[in-house]
Amino acid sequence: MTRYVLTVDAGLRDLRAADHLLRTCAAELHLPQGVFGCTHLVRGDRPRVAVSLAVEEETVAAGLRERLVARGYEVAEGAPDPVGRAVLYPGVDALRGTMTVAEVLSVSAIDRVTVLGGAAGPPGPGTPLVTRDHVRPQWQDGELVLTAMPAAGGALVPFEVPAPTPCCADH
Repeated sequence: MTRYVLTVDAGLRDLRAADHLLRTCAAELHLPQGVFGCTHLVRGDRPRVAVSLAVEEETVAAGLRERLVARGYEVAEGAPDPVGRAVLYPGVDALRGTMTVAEVLSVSAIDRVTVLGGAAGPPGPGTPLVTRDHVRPQWQDGELVLTAMPAAGGALVPFEVPAPTPCCADH
């Protein structure tokens, strides 16, 4: 399936602000079903976080571009890289509470779940996943992959925590 991708560079410095921008765009611009909204770390002399929006129709992308530019955003064609961290994707709103791996895969656009350090292979379909209502898979070789880590009672949790402690928070 061909996707038309736009990158928005709002000069953001952190993932939380980029997540907020994507959710704001979804609400205020009435993004279509099936949109993918991702964050991308941009390195170089001006490190920042850019966001990309991918839609299925070229005309929708053109209209979206116009609305974003009208709001003062710098917009470019294409994604900054192929490994975006997905914030908006089909099924994200259904990923709440504890679900099995099979349920996560069946209700969302996530293609695969991997376990960090999981030498035993992929988790079984009945493995519980405690979503913490914060599921951020990443694109890897054209697949949307959720990296999880072991938790209590044989369950898994997404690797990314909803509210990370900032570096050096204790001083």
